[in-house]
Amino acid sequence: MKYCSRCGKPVVVKVPADDNRDRFVCDHCNTVHYQNPRIVVGCLPVHEERILLCRRAIEPRRGYWTLPAGFMENGETSIQGAQRETMEEACATATGLELYTLFDLPHISQVYMFYRAMLEHGKYGVGSESLDVGLFRHEDIPWDEMAFPVVTRTLRYFIDDWERGDFPVRNEVIDFPWGRSAEAKKRD
Repeated sequence: MKYCSRCGKPVVVKVPADDNRDRFVCDHCNTVHYQNPRIVVGCLPVHEERILLCRRAIEPRRGYWTLPAGFMENGETSIQGAQRETMEEACATATGLELYTLFDLPHISQVYMFYRAMLEHGKYGVGSESLDVGLFRHEDIPWDEMAFPVVTRTLRYFIDDWERGDFPVRNEVIDFPWGRSAEAKKRD
């Protein structure tokens, strides 16, 4: 950030009074510009024991498969955001949403929240951010073509939990490099 979005004057990086970390601060109007993590919300929609996946039409990871997900918008709840993303990417209505996985990725300042959901009437289509959309049996998931490690981890948990018939909420910190969670590090 170079300029204040409030008054247009240059900003400086400093620790404001009563704070404990560097922030972008406008010395002209005294505005502190906080930069906080971005929240990504999505669904793991299921219909007749198959999982809905979308092939990305946008970067990053264009052409790879993912669960319908994206950045939460101002003024919406995480559930509303997950439902909106499912409609945008898969022209599908997600119902019965239950929080399933929550991943903190501090190295890229993001938080991912995936909800287990049902696919209303089994209907879906190709949204503007998708090249293709399909329902996959567990054994047919294109593992080598998955877009993001958090999606792969969520799907693997789901398949294991499906076999057990128990779906606990999972909360992990994933540090760089991708794929090693804090939980996995404790086991090592």
